Amino acid sequence: MSDRPCIFSFFAGSGFLDLGFETSGFNIVYVNEIFPPFIAAYRHSREVMKMRSPEYGYHHGKAADVTKLIAGKEAQRLQELVKDCRKSHNIIGFIGGPPCPDFSIGGKNRGHLGDNGKLSASYIELICRNIPDFFLFENVKGLWKTKKHRLFFESLKYQLQEAGYILTERLINAIEYGVPQDRERIILIGFKKNLLQERKIEFDNKLLPEETFPWNNYILYPQEKVFAYPWCKCEPFRENSLKPCPNGIPEELTVEYWFRKNSVLKHPNTEHYFQPRAGITKFAAVHEGDNSRKSFKRLHRWRYSPTACYGNNEVHLHPYKVRRISVAEALAIQSLPANFVLPENMSLTNMFKTIGNGVPYLASKALAETIINFLGTGVKNTVDIAKTTTTLRQLKYLQ
Repeated sequence: MSDRPCIFSFFAGSGFLDLGFETSGFNIVYVNEIFPPFIAAYRHSREVMKMRSPEYGYHHGKAADVTKLIAGKEAQRLQELVKDCRKSHNIIGFIGGPPCPDFSIGGKNRGHLGDNGKLSASYIELICRNIPDFFLFENVKGLWKTKKHRLFFESLKYQLQEAGYILTERLINAIEYGVPQDRERIILIGFKKNLLQERKIEFDNKLLPEETFPWNNYILYPQEKVFAYPWCKCEPFRENSLKPCPNGIPEELTVEYWFRKNSVLKHPNTEHYFQPRAGITKFAAVHEGDNSRKSFKRLHRWRYSPTACYGNNEVHLHPYKVRRISVAEALAIQSLPANFVLPENMSLTNMFKTIGNGVPYLASKALAETIINFLGTGVKNTVDIAKTTTTLRQLKYLQ
């Protein structure tokens, strides 16, 4: 039996969540994404980074329709793949973040009755039918915080508990893990009861006690501290201006730090940005750091970005250039490695859509390492983050 836990990935997009798991010791064996341009970007990025293809391949288009994976021939095929994987691997996990506009406060807000909302129920049904050893479910905070959506979320949890899963959940913020972005998401993780019993891990009824699952081990910047720093406010926009990083803030959480870290001006996606026919004058009128409006938010170079969301008319402007941010810059804000590249022939709309939909890389990596640390698989030498210095922790993630 292999000691590398295997992952079946659903709603994979261009693979930000998967990449965090891959680089933390998991083996991605199955990739599911219904939108062909996203799966093409997934393949392209892995080829550029010289990473191997999933053992059971890429599944897209009709073959990736999650509603068909719980009934019919596609469902049977998936069950056979999971069964085959169990022959050579000791732990199997499902990971995925179903499309979330129906639960988003700024989105359609149709809830579980919306087309995208229904996919969350389908993903949970998929888990309950195939019974992986563990799963991860990611979604917008509206599913967890909004009263009318919370009832649906609780019903999903009940279904998972009835299927034999012990659950733990947390509203995370990507900035906690070193991502230069204020991005809250609800994470629900479940483990099969017998898996925990085999490892002599204690649990309370159908939940893991907060002190049992090491949510805090890979947090670098606790929220109560990170938002208390004297972050830069708005100031007049000056094209191509130079400003040193002010004292008293963690530079590694700023937009400019990541632009430099990823060498965004030399990145293959540096020229990929929308060039409007009109509106340049309007762009220049927005102060650096003014993100108070729904659209035309100008980032501040020495502050973290608001949530990377580039659809629904939301536009993020470059801190000191009269333009929107580029794909290379958006990838940096999502904390992707500098060698992560989207294909040249992908449309700008799809590039920004897949970036905005993705789980920030450092957040996904931290979640993956938290799970490995918890299960004690011995896949790699994990560091007890809580006991290291801030400098060491930053080096571990940011090098």
